[in-house]
Amino acid sequence: MRQKGAFIILVAFLALMVGFGPVVTDNSYAADKVFKWKVQSHWPAASSSYKASLLVLAERLKERTNGRLILEPFSAGSLVPAKEIFNAVKRGMIQMGTISPAYVRDQIEVAGIAAGLPYAFKNVWEAAYYHKWLGFEKIIQAETAKHGVFYSTDKVYPTELVLKKPVKNFEDFQGLKLRSSGVLQVFLTSTGAAASYLPGAEVYPSLASGVIDGAHWGAAQGAYSMKLYDVCKYHLLPGLNIAGTDAWVVNQKAIDKLPEDIQAIFYNTLEEQFWKRTNQYIYLEAIVLAKAVNEKGVQVITLPPEDQKKITEIAMQMWDKEGEKGPDAAKALQILKDFLKSLGHL
Repeated sequence: MRQKGAFIILVAFLALMVGFGPVVTDNSYAADKVFKWKVQSHWPAASSSYKASLLVLAERLKERTNGRLILEPFSAGSLVPAKEIFNAVKRGMIQMGTISPAYVRDQIEVAGIAAGLPYAFKNVWEAAYYHKWLGFEKIIQAETAKHGVFYSTDKVYPTELVLKKPVKNFEDFQGLKLRSSGVLQVFLTSTGAAASYLPGAEVYPSLASGVIDGAHWGAAQGAYSMKLYDVCKYHLLPGLNIAGTDAWVVNQKAIDKLPEDIQAIFYNTLEEQFWKRTNQYIYLEAIVLAKAVNEKGVQVITLPPEDQKKITEIAMQMWDKEGEKGPDAAKALQILKDFLKSLGHL
């Protein structure tokens, strides 16, 4: 009888252990599960930001999550065209992407402001302050959240034209064929140029073949990494704008599926990314522009003050048009104008 009782207890104990077994295994599995995300970039593989932003972020997240969050990068056009990245993320076709907000002006009310109002900020720190301290990024995040997308600015930096022919005054813009996008495309057309959008991979061939006379791809770093200085020997100042021209877009449901500790690491790393890349970009701009001048024979041209004034007057008309797009845009523009007035820029 005792043997039978002991046998029953043993069987019950083993059954209990089997019952607990999957629970222990499941907890362990949840802690160690690897999440792999596809990240479609608008940057070609040759672009400086593809390496210094996307590849660096992927490595940083892999390290900080002990390999539990893996970003699989895809260069421009690999999975979807640049202008379809936001939609692909929104629909969950891919978990993450990089875009220019200029590509989503038809969906996001303040995207034109995010992409950069021409001739607004004079220094990079001003754009950073506007985004992070004055609340602009919160405004655009609230808008993209309605689409199920989390938005994070990669960096703020200048956008500057590189040209095959010199532009020394306002009149020289007349008839120039330029590659541009978003608000800047409309702005440059307003100066008398003929501006049109081209994907990143088509910029160099279009310059080399004479289809266009100039382009902007960031500033000096972007132009150098894309080999634009091989055909463009003029770099125009001041820049067209200083803005959060590059951004991360992430499917919110994909984020929500991550364990809480990985979510915290993800959000914190993106915030850190903004400050690190913005600071790094300023430094590298000075280094690379000097390199372009010394090694590529590039000439830096600065427009005269009177021509800058003419262009600013045209630019401010563009600002007001963006502010008319809705209440969020009006609010964001007013914050911007008040800030610029406080700095004595207006």
